[in-house]
Amino acid sequence: MKTQGMIGGTSWHSTIVYYRLINELVGQRIGAQANPPMIIHSINIEIMREQDADKINAKYLEVSQKLEQAGAEAIVICANTPHMAYDFVQPKIGIPILHIAGATGKEATKLGLKKLGLLGNRPTMTKGFFQSQLSANYGIETNIPDELYLDKCHDYVSKELTQGQFTDQARDFFIEQMKFLKTKGAEGIILGCTELPMLIGQKDFGIPLIATTKLHAQMAADFILS
Repeated sequence: MKTQGMIGGTSWHSTIVYYRLINELVGQRIGAQANPPMIIHSINIEIMREQDADKINAKYLEVSQKLEQAGAEAIVICANTPHMAYDFVQPKIGIPILHIAGATGKEATKLGLKKLGLLGNRPTMTKGFFQSQLSANYGIETNIPDELYLDKCHDYVSKELTQGQFTDQARDFFIEQMKFLKTKGAEGIILGCTELPMLIGQKDFGIPLIATTKLHAQMAADFILS
């Protein structure tokens, strides 16, 4: 098996989900008697809360280089938002970063979806790093909620979900945003925050919900066993 590097901590709740999923997915193929080699570097989530792109880029480059030096053969960033550092970091290291939008785009293509809604925190929805990958590599159009609701989306993610709080109020709010995105033509909804699938499941809505975390973990498992 190949050694998978993992950058976690944003949040540690999501890192646990990634670690469990990757182990489970690999175990389904090799048996429960073994588990894959992984190197985890967990960073302080406060660097993401500052929203200083230069600091985020520098930290993710530093950690990626450490993981490469430690023997990682690929890197998986265990969250959606930190992929904003991908374009800065990837050209500066010698191992691949498995992009979460790539895992999402493959699933959407398999489902025949060409127009998706995107939910997450403000940077994930507005920085364009998700949309550009989907558009350039998969021909997928992506829409987000109206500007009026972006801050509320962000606050629910950063002040509740990433801190392990899952309330009915948050669930109702995100379902309303999903309904709005559907009226704009969304054929499916990207749950672009690792904690969103902990809040909302497919049973809660009538069009496909694309949980990026599980797809990303599957991409990592496939790499480990490739």
